[in-house]
Amino acid sequence: MKFISLLKKELRELLSAQLLIVLAVTAGMMFMIGQLLSDVVQDAAKESGTLHICDQDDTDLTRDLIARLKEVGYEVEAVEITQEDRAAAMQQLDISSAIILPQGFTDALLYGENPAQLETVSVVKSASVASSAVDSLSGGLQTINTLLTQKLMEQSGMTPAQAAKAQHPVTPKEITVVSDKSAQINSSTLVGFLSMQNMLIPIVVFMLVMYTSQMIIGAISTEKIDKTLETLLSAPVSRLSVILAKMLAAAIVALLNALVYMLSFTGYLSSMMSQSIGDVSLGSVVGQALTMDDILTQLGVNMTPGSYLLVGLQMFLTILVALSVSIILGALVNDAKSAQSVLMPIMVLAMIPYLISMMTDVQSLSPVARTLLYAIPFTHTFSAMSNVMFGNMTLYWIGAGYQFAVFLICITIALRLFTSDRIFTMSIQLGTKQKFRRSRK
Repeated sequence: MKFISLLKKELRELLSAQLLIVLAVTAGMMFMIGQLLSDVVQDAAKESGTLHICDQDDTDLTRDLIARLKEVGYEVEAVEITQEDRAAAMQQLDISSAIILPQGFTDALLYGENPAQLETVSVVKSASVASSAVDSLSGGLQTINTLLTQKLMEQSGMTPAQAAKAQHPVTPKEITVVSDKSAQINSSTLVGFLSMQNMLIPIVVFMLVMYTSQMIIGAISTEKIDKTLETLLSAPVSRLSVILAKMLAAAIVALLNALVYMLSFTGYLSSMMSQSIGDVSLGSVVGQALTMDDILTQLGVNMTPGSYLLVGLQMFLTILVALSVSIILGALVNDAKSAQSVLMPIMVLAMIPYLISMMTDVQSLSPVARTLLYAIPFTHTFSAMSNVMFGNMTLYWIGAGYQFAVFLICITIALRLFTSDRIFTMSIQLGTKQKFRRSRK
């Protein structure tokens, strides 16, 4: 009962009204951002299949070209651009890109000595990735070149079937293999999606490590500076209960934050995974349109509830390690300034694997670099999702066991500190140790 009372006390101090408001606002903002990003991706996918074409030549060839573009899957919208001021024209039409087939285009293509020229107009509104994602001109121009090459072959006496075969003598069937399973999908598309999905865990883990560490260091240092720690440790309750109550309360608050971020990001990823993926070739659709979730299930790399549970286990172990280290560092603090300083070691240890895991696979590094990184307990959580997804369970359980061992060592050291009077005299500022002792008297 005494432990429950301590836990309730710590939770009341940590779960303040301000924190609950921040969590509610964060959840709302993350949900809104997820919806906005989902809308941007959907708009980009829609825009990438739309071509705005101004046919100023208006011949049988240009009309046939537009008809063939529609046959291969493009949504073609006819626009009128008459004025020379392209900026004014695009602003008036309110479109981001357009292709202009100028007058005389057909004659230049069929009878001219030089390549026929068409005009493209693009509107750049920002330097964001989303701004470039909606540009459909690149794929559209490639398709137009292919169709016109086919048309010229037909003009030379080839049948449409012969021209199509000459233009596309081979049809690629892209197979991606993961372990003992395979699926018909471009490997770059798969890796790009998995990389985006795997960015979730490093971001959340890094934020949790910083948040929980700062929270527990601040709590202990404040009690130590205000002399309330002495009163608490002299109460008729075991000091182990005091430590466990502080850690469990901080862990509950940290996991509450993790749940908010995980649900928000998972909602965004779910909207991405539900979109259809199809391989469109010239004049036909190759393969059945599938969602990314179908592809990941076929390859055996989809995240099931059990997979998320395993990732959550390592995340919880990381929080415990961060809390146990923070308790030791918090015992060294005598003022608010040093409380910020002792957070630096944890920040560095979390920052190194965080940045590396965002840029490359830890397994691809040299044995020496890999060993040094795995010596940092936070590294195993940063790579947890990848290990679970690709079936590297041996590496996963070794990492989980190592994290638990580090936690036991740190909590043992923290317990020794709290069961002795050194907790009141220890200081990271060696020159002020005697001064601190005198101030206690």
